[in-house]
Amino acid sequence: MVREHLDLYGRRDPALRHLYADPAAGLDRLAAEIEAFWQAAVAPHWHRIRLLLDAEIFARARALARDGAAGPLNDLHDDVRWAGGTLSVRKHACTAADVSDGAGLVLVPSVFVWPSVLSVFAGDVPQLAYPARAVATLWEPRPEHTGALGAVLGRGRTRLLLELGAPSSTTELARRTGMTPGGVSQHLTALRAAGLVAAHRHGRRVLNVQTPLAEALISSAP
Repeated sequence: MVREHLDLYGRRDPALRHLYADPAAGLDRLAAEIEAFWQAAVAPHWHRIRLLLDAEIFARARALARDGAAGPLNDLHDDVRWAGGTLSVRKHACTAADVSDGAGLVLVPSVFVWPSVLSVFAGDVPQLAYPARAVATLWEPRPEHTGALGAVLGRGRTRLLLELGAPSSTTELARRTGMTPGGVSQHLTALRAAGLVAAHRHGRRVLNVQTPLAEALISSAP
């Protein structure tokens, strides 16, 4: 299988000679290099990246439930449009002979593909990688103060509300904010009563997230 793909995509590249000659050893070496890159470049920042991606997935799921397929698909990227039952992507697609027509579509939010989109085929299902919303804010420092909103809601509750752009459990919030789990729980109870936080069960965990009301409140605060 490795040699078949290399024949399709140009095994004449000198860097691929060893992989073609001994695919098993070459794949082991490639996997080790990918793992080393992950540990050095991505793992230290993965928690922050994961929060942004979790928020993206939650927002898209909510848009899908509210607006149907047209809502999230027409808001993915300027080069992506859904109309008349057809998804159009203004990008050269892979036309290799081993790509099947497939069925369905897997959307893959990413912090690495901006400013474009990337079409990928894995097995029989096409995938579309696109920039997650707010990716430009990924490396911005977290605010040290809660501003005018904190004067109204209290600093602790405002801090929690800002953290809940992505669904989070009480334990995760306590770890990220330095508050006690009991204190976090009390604040969340008040925020839920005010309609600013919603709770959803995910397996054995209860995840909290901002409501649309909270999003509007945060976006309008100076």
